Amino acid sequence: MTTASTTGGGGRAVAVRAAPAPSRLVPPGKASFAGLLRSEWTKLRTVRSTVWSLAVVVVISVGVGVLATAETRAHWSPSQAVGFDATRLSLIGVFFAQLVVGVLGILVVSSEYGTGTIRATLAATPRRPHVLVAKAAVFGAVALVVAEVVAFVSYLVGQALLTAPATHTSLSDPGALRAVIGSGLYLCVLGLFALGLATVIRHTAGAIGAFVGILLVLPLVVSALPSSLSHALERYLPERIGQNLISAHLHPASFTPWAGFVVLCGYAAAMLVLGGVLLARRDA
Repeated sequence: MTTASTTGGGGRAVAVRAAPAPSRLVPPGKASFAGLLRSEWTKLRTVRSTVWSLAVVVVISVGVGVLATAETRAHWSPSQAVGFDATRLSLIGVFFAQLVVGVLGILVVSSEYGTGTIRATLAATPRRPHVLVAKAAVFGAVALVVAEVVAFVSYLVGQALLTAPATHTSLSDPGALRAVIGSGLYLCVLGLFALGLATVIRHTAGAIGAFVGILLVLPLVVSALPSSLSHALERYLPERIGQNLISAHLHPASFTPWAGFVVLCGYAAAMLVLGGVLLARRDA
């Protein structure tokens, strides 16, 4: 605040106080994007479901991989070597963990609608899509770090169990490192797709049902179609894209791993954009 003096009537000096300079760029009661990120990080790390879900991802991914590789090694026969994909076997737990990551992505949004706290979040944010961007950024970062750590641990432990005479690989073998990194990316993007789906549906049970249907039921529906049509559609399914990403031996009728990953990113981006549009237009 600044003070200036001027001369009023009768020659007397009158003090005039200037309006105080704004102390912050964000209007009172409105959250900056950095504040949104901190808020979403606090919400994510302080909710019990987050800790338990991430723990389940670790246990399932590593545990299933350990069981699969140990069982294969214990009953190994030379005839299994033909077409055997040691990399995929050690990462097989990804297909169980994807359900948990998807549910966690859904809860990031739907739990706030369930409790009504989304109203307070939106009231503090002038641009509603920023809320979704902050949620996706925080959840995506956490999911990516956890998924990549789990992928590398699953692979290294699994290959350590596949001792001779069983076929095993190392990260320097063709396709191995790509499969390990790809499995972590697959879980992260699938979680973001689920987050966008929850923003569209806004109901936990409904969003989980839709996510499971897309991931597990839709492949069954496609496989029941005439073969000429099913073969053309299968390559676009998230489940088929995930199989190709975590495999060193590729399916000939599928996209290449990174082309499939781009398609999967397109699904997630489209769902998040649709969720952002609806978030801005609908009442909380």
